[in-house]
Amino acid sequence: MKKLSLLLLLFVFSWTIVSQNTIKVPKGYSNDIGQMISMLDNLKSRVERNVVNLDQDGTDFLLDENANSPGAIIYHLAATEAYYQVYTFEGRSFNEEEAKKWETALNLGEKARQEFKGKPLSFYLEIYDEVRKKTKELLKTKDDKWFKKKNGNMSNHWAWFHVMEHQANHMGQLALITKRIK
Repeated sequence: MKKLSLLLLLFVFSWTIVSQNTIKVPKGYSNDIGQMISMLDNLKSRVERNVVNLDQDGTDFLLDENANSPGAIIYHLAATEAYYQVYTFEGRSFNEEEAKKWETALNLGEKARQEFKGKPLSFYLEIYDEVRKKTKELLKTKDDKWFKKKNGNMSNHWAWFHVMEHQANHMGQLALITKRIK
């Protein structure tokens, strides 16, 4: 009985690991775009796992005087993704209104350290969720031919790959920061 239980536990554990490491094209997306969505959502969930238990002090935590808080970093991820929405779907940079909304989060630094504090983690995660929802809605309207199309000096695929690698980079930063919070 113990061997059977152990084998069952091992099977369930192995299946869970394999299923978490599978790229699945969500319904309604072309193949390449769907794979990108799957990877973006996987990274987003891993970013969120790093911060989900932060209280206000953790959300505002600064590793040192030049660091950015976890809240500001999440806002930065949303701002970067919002930028690539207008860049890839409209072929432009932020307009004046968009720049006003996103510029501080996009650039981070001293202004962000002052502005992005005292807000709950949910404030930042809701912004991130809204931006991702829009990304998915927009990408659902495109196909793999559009994805490969050059947009300035890069393809749309490369632009969204950059969003993904950007999230992975900051995911590591958030993991480091949250381990330093006392």
